[in-house]
Amino acid sequence: MKRMTWIFLGTLLLLGVSAASAQSLGDYARTARKNKPQANGTSKHYDNDNLPTTEQLSVVGPAPAAGGNGQSSATTMQIQADAKAEHQKANDDLQKQIDKQKEKIDALSRELDLEQREYRLRAAAMYGDAGNRLRNAAQWDKDDTQYKSDTASKQKSIEAARQQLEDLQEQARKAGMKQKEEDDQGKDKDKE
Repeated sequence: MKRMTWIFLGTLLLLGVSAASAQSLGDYARTARKNKPQANGTSKHYDNDNLPTTEQLSVVGPAPAAGGNGQSSATTMQIQADAKAEHQKANDDLQKQIDKQKEKIDALSRELDLEQREYRLRAAAMYGDAGNRLRNAAQWDKDDTQYKSDTASKQKSIEAARQQLEDLQEQARKAGMKQKEEDDQGKDKDKE
């Protein structure tokens, strides 16, 4: 028992000595910052310690026009207004293209849907009458293959039109044009 007590006291003493001599993390960071090696003169490294606080920061781009004369500010405002008008015109043209493409997709989808409905009616009439099936089997097979090829080509044209619409919408997004894409995409998915 005495031996356990001595081991416990020795361990406690060692922990106390190591805790007393331990350096806090903040102290260690401060000494590491002071002892940091200086970088060579070819490259400049900025951090919070050497970032200039009193100087003006450099901004990339054209320098703002000095308010020297009123005519230069008027021409600047005119140029900005013209640029804004051109941008708005480009956005309007792009929106018109998007709207036309949506109308084209709607028309193709309606046409395909109508053709599918008519085919279902013809199939019901064909398979509903056993005599008709026996008499017109060859004609039905011919019409069936024609329907399937027409349907496949119309579905391809719808997919191509949708891809063009997505390209136009991506072009509009890159141009900074805001639009209600989520609503339009939701309507397109409902039609599928």
